[in-house]
Amino acid sequence: MPDKNQISNVFFDLDYTLWDFKKNSDLTFEKIFDQLKINLNLSRFLAAYEVINLYYWKLYRENKISQKELRHKRLTKTFEAIDFAYDPNKIELISDLYILNLSTFSNLFEGAITLLDGLKSKYHLHIITNGFEEIQNHKIKNSGLSSYFENVFTAEKVGYKKPNPIIFEYALDHSQANAQSSVMIGDSLDADVMGAINVGMQAIHFNSHNEPLHDHCPIVNHLDEISALL
Repeated sequence: MPDKNQISNVFFDLDYTLWDFKKNSDLTFEKIFDQLKINLNLSRFLAAYEVINLYYWKLYRENKISQKELRHKRLTKTFEAIDFAYDPNKIELISDLYILNLSTFSNLFEGAITLLDGLKSKYHLHIITNGFEEIQNHKIKNSGLSSYFENVFTAEKVGYKKPNPIIFEYALDHSQANAQSSVMIGDSLDADVMGAINVGMQAIHFNSHNEPLHDHCPIVNHLDEISALL
């Protein structure tokens, strides 16, 4: 349990933690498939994409694939999973349109703004995200989050991805925070929770996509549960 009297800095993940990645991603694909006149079963595509995208993000986080491979394979493998005969020459276009449009949607998880309003007067707030610099900054701006955070640390800018300790140490150093008085809030047990704990930070697991239960730190299923912990 985080010690409220000890905490001075709160670090958030962005995607699947504050910014509702699934909802915004689904709306993006609906928009671009309509624009490109690609007729498929959207529900089947979205269900398959969610699982495949998380898998390839894990590989990307572990430096097993490049950013280009991530963007390409998550699409081709999803089309293959639903047995859709796609045009290989359109994959790059779909990928580019997806990146271009994704950050224009601004849905947050329920309770995000209320939580941030309550925390802002008590703590220094920051973001640590494995997302790409330009896209993440657009998401933050377009969803009205900019005023809450003193710093945004992206893996692309720092050069290391969570759970690598370097990105956490970089964020702590540039926030003039120490690990013992800092807590990380995120959706990934591996990237956010264990990444933070391994550098001496405290953690809260916002379990937004039903990862296995554990006893490393408090687990919450809704953002409004975090206020009681902080």
